[in-house]
Formats: sequence, C-alpha cells, structure tokens
Amino acid sequence: MWQEIKTLNAIANTLFSVLALLLFSAGIFWLTQRPMFMLKAIRVVSADAMQLHHVNRLTVKGAAIPRIRGNFFTTNLDAVRIAFEGVPWVRKATVRREWPNKLVVSVEEHEPLGTWGENGRLISVKGDVFTANLAEAEEDGDLPEFNGPEGAEKEVVARFEEFKQWFAPIQLAPESIRLSDRYAWTVKLNNGINVELGREQGRALMRERVDRFVGIYPQLAALLQNRIESVDMRYTNGLALKVNGMAPGLESKRK
Repeated sequence: MWQEIKTLNAIANTLFSVLALLLFSAGIFWLTQRPMFMLKAIRVVSADAMQLHHVNRLTVKGAAIPRIRGNFFTTNLDAVRIAFEGVPWVRKATVRREWPNKLVVSVEEHEPLGTWGENGRLISVKGDVFTANLAEAEEDGDLPEFNGPEGAEKEVVARFEEFKQWFAPIQLAPESIRLSDRYAWTVKLNNGINVELGREQGRALMRERVDRFVGIYPQLAALLQNRIESVDMRYTNGLALKVNGMAPGLESKRK
C-alpha cells in the first residue's frame, strides 16, 4: 500500500512539474509577443566611425528591411546580417540587439578603387570585387580600370599602388592595368601610352623595366611629342615603340 502511495506521489509530482514548465513556457511566449518588443527601429552605423557615403535609408529600406522577420527576441541576427551584406556597397555587417525593440547594424562600406573586368563591376581598395552603381562610384571623377584572371584581384590592387610610386618621377600615373591570363602586365598611363611590361618574374625585374622607361621617357616625349601609342619594355637591353603616324608594321628599337 505504501509503495502504491509513493508511486502515485511521484507521478503527481512529475505531472505538476510538467504543468509548471508548460505554464512557464506559455508565460515566456506570451511575454515575448507583447507589442513593446516588436521591432520599432533599426539603426545603421559606420563600423569605422567614418561617415557612410553610399549606404542610406533608401538602399536599406529597399534591400534589407523586407527580409527581416520576428521581434526583439525572435529575429535571427545572422539572417539580418546576411540581409544587410546583400545591400550594394556593404562589405561587412554586424548586428546586435538594443533593449527593448531596436537593432543596431554596424556597417563597413566598400571603398571603390576602380572598375573590374567588362561587366561593370567595381573593385575596392581591399581587392574585393562587388556590384554597385558606377555613377555613384565616379562622383569624384573617373575610376581607373583593372582586369585580370579570377583570384588575382588583390595582386592587381597591390601592384597598382607600386606602379603609382614607380611612375611618379615623370608625373604620370596608371589609368588602366591589365594582367593577362599568362600573367603579363600592361599599364596604360594617364597620357594615353600603353606600357608593356611582360610576365611577372619577380618584383625586381618589373621595377627595372619601369625604371628604364622612366629614364628614357623625357627624351622620347621631347622627340615624339604626343605621338607615342605604346612602349614595349620586354626587351632585355632596349624597348620597342609604336608611334602614331609610323607606317604599320614598323618599330623603333633602342638597344
């Protein structure tokens, strides 16, 4: 008889515990669904404390907000992050909750360096290729053009910074850089001259070819004015010129 009473007490205690747990869960669910916890604001801030130039209310409202579901407690922060990283110009986003009904999204913007390839894409100063409005990117002037094999984006960006320094002594700068599928470099300068530098065989050789061009350019410019179309620096001890007005198929070489 006592054994039966103990068994009944254990069953009753279990049922009461389950009931208490169900009531507690229902209470939590009821509380989290209160209107005060519905998301009332999503605040977008810059990750680096700099002013955001391209991410604004319109872009966020159109591309990210419609993809956000739930309230303060139930919204999935990873889903919110992914939604914001799908907004044009956003490189990276982090999200946190702010009591009782706000989200704060910290955004890192792409900083455009130039265009990439033939499809109207952009490349950032960090070597990320992204898609955004070209007109917005060129608000401060035309961007340099870059092209290269897939996976070579960061290498092209790094070489661009070096080319700017190397051509600076003759007050010229790269306007376009192309890295071919065979990893041969061509630089178009802002005076219209194409400089063929050939395949990458070490930084020292590339610098030596640029230095030779920089050394001879003042004489070439004085002699040929603005008629130089391209200069091929792939020769060991010289160069080849393509000059506007020269008969097709002819080259000038200096060795």
